[in-house]
Amino acid sequence: MNIVIINRQRARKLNPRRLKEIAEALLADLQIAEAELGINLVAAREMTLINEAFLRHEGSTDVITFDYAEKAARASRLRKKSLKQKIRRRDACATLSGELFICMDEAVLQAAKFKTTWQAEIVRYLVHGVLHLLGHDDGGAAARRRMKREENRLLRGLSRRFSLAQLARPIKLAA
Repeated sequence: MNIVIINRQRARKLNPRRLKEIAEALLADLQIAEAELGINLVAAREMTLINEAFLRHEGSTDVITFDYAEKAARASRLRKKSLKQKIRRRDACATLSGELFICMDEAVLQAAKFKTTWQAEIVRYLVHGVLHLLGHDDGGAAARRRMKREENRLLRGLSRRFSLAQLARPIKLAA
């Protein structure tokens, strides 16, 4: 399991070690045995550039997911349908390969709007992005409701095991 956290935002101090622990727990809950996951925390400006360049959408957004398992399948000429079935299986053989871009500025704004914390929003975006990597879709109303229910279930489980407030604490290095 390889999870890399890259923090390129300055809006909030973040404990990347704690976020990695939460990501590892999420993958364990989803029975993901192997993962190559990059988690990039960015500011609204960078998110806007990514959103416009890759998705052709204007402005910033909360999370953008890049699924590298699909790209690898196309490169090796595997059928996409076959790969999706393997990814959707919820067993210990499941694998995941991708990268998430999470916007801290959006997390802060949405936290105020929904009367929660930016830390809970960051974890929600992590869960949402990983669900996309597993093949969940939120394109239609019914699919969006199903995905939201799963997102809420996983977020509740993670917040019972972790103090999400600890995401705000920077790492103290020993002298």
